Amino acid sequence: MPNQRYVEIMDTTLRDGEQMQNVSYSPEEKLTISKILLTEVKVDRLEIASAKVSEGEQLAVTKIVNWAKEVHLVDHLEILSFVDNHQSIDWAKAVGIRRINLLTKGSYKHCVGQLKKTPEQHAQDIIKTIQYAHENQIEVNVYLEDFSNGIKDSPEYVYQLIDTLLTLSVQRIMLPDTLGIFNPFETETVLSTLVQKYPQAHFDFHPHNDYGLGVANVLAAVKAGVQGVHATVNGMGERAGNASLDEVVVALKDFLKVKLSVDEKKLHKISQYVEMFSGQRMANNKPIYGKNVFTQTAGIHADGDKKGNLYGNPLVPERFNRRKRYALGKLSGKANLDLCLQELGIDLSEDKKRVLLQKIIELGDKKTVISTEDLPYLISDIFETPVNLPFKLLNYSINSTYQLKPVAAVKCSYHGDVLEAYAPGDGGYDAFMNALAEILLQFKIPLPQLVDYVVTIPPGGKTDALVQAAISWRIEKAEGKSSTITTRGVNLDQNMAAIEATLKMINLIIS
Repeated sequence: MPNQRYVEIMDTTLRDGEQMQNVSYSPEEKLTISKILLTEVKVDRLEIASAKVSEGEQLAVTKIVNWAKEVHLVDHLEILSFVDNHQSIDWAKAVGIRRINLLTKGSYKHCVGQLKKTPEQHAQDIIKTIQYAHENQIEVNVYLEDFSNGIKDSPEYVYQLIDTLLTLSVQRIMLPDTLGIFNPFETETVLSTLVQKYPQAHFDFHPHNDYGLGVANVLAAVKAGVQGVHATVNGMGERAGNASLDEVVVALKDFLKVKLSVDEKKLHKISQYVEMFSGQRMANNKPIYGKNVFTQTAGIHADGDKKGNLYGNPLVPERFNRRKRYALGKLSGKANLDLCLQELGIDLSEDKKRVLLQKIIELGDKKTVISTEDLPYLISDIFETPVNLPFKLLNYSINSTYQLKPVAAVKCSYHGDVLEAYAPGDGGYDAFMNALAEILLQFKIPLPQLVDYVVTIPPGGKTDALVQAAISWRIEKAEGKSSTITTRGVNLDQNMAAIEATLKMINLIIS
């Protein structure tokens, strides 16, 4: 498409995104995120910090800049700076940053109410700051903070400020919807007027998501003619956050057909890292990244897929290096089961499929979620007698005493051989796992690494509710490769639910 318009993506996860409550990245984590965003995801620009925040921030920026210089990417780095009598410029120069995003007041109300200055005084301070930056070989982009309110309430103030900036060799004028008050219709109207009034200017749009309209406003802004947009990984940010990077990229490509630099297949990876480093878990139904978004649950949908992708859309999982899954529960139909069995390479008779599907539906009524990985165990549980399971838990006891570590006694059998072990732990399940590890070592059964452990009860559940433990394990394979499986246990007792999930894992890896 030779006439495709190119749109820049500036990621601000490490600056604006870090304003999310209870989120703070270490210098090493910031460096890792920067490397992935610039060399794998390939965003155009990266806003990595605010000037003068802390010693830790300065250390992080220094680490990122030193790495970026080695790989010739330092020109892609930016920091937020302030009109502060040159202090931010000096800070940027000291850490090796070559481009700043200067924060100015984009509304008359902010100018006179917060700065206590006239528009003329603020403009003079901006001019001095930009001139000083140029004297120190630092490029300048300018944020018009509170632009969305400013253009509504004091448009002449905004126009005067832009007129001034366009005389100063500013690279980009960045238009924040600081409080997330724009809607898409308003965004397109306002920005179209601005782009037509200043065709020589490079405008960026910086959305916030207070009304859940961040991505929609990005589409409207690009349609209006802006040349760059800002986003954060997983929509991280203050209050309701910012527009999510993966959603922005996909929406721009699919709906406006613009050209972007981003590699879609790496979006899932960066979302995983940010979720891990931030400690902020994403909803399972979050578009693009959520765990459930490529999972079909209803039997009629699975049937349509089986008969010719009748329920498909452009968001195929392969775009993001993922794959489609089919849920198994009370809404499942025969097609769901057929597709899951096909994925596992398991062939069952039609009679056995009917029995298995009925069991899945019964478990679904008890709010049990069946994964594809659970199927071999469930099939074994239904169609084989317990004696045929190679590894069995015969007995266990976990004793917890106030101000003493829990102790577990565990007795297991493997192909008829019986062993038992005792071990303390930092909790009941930890004590069980320590004792189990001793038994597995003697049986020469490898113990996979536990990488995630989620405990849930049904909404509105009480003290007698079913507990579901979903545990993810990393399985090491040949040639240094690994895979991750998730097993689940359901029981009224939390420890027993986790133990059931663990036993499923052991019988899966030895089968």
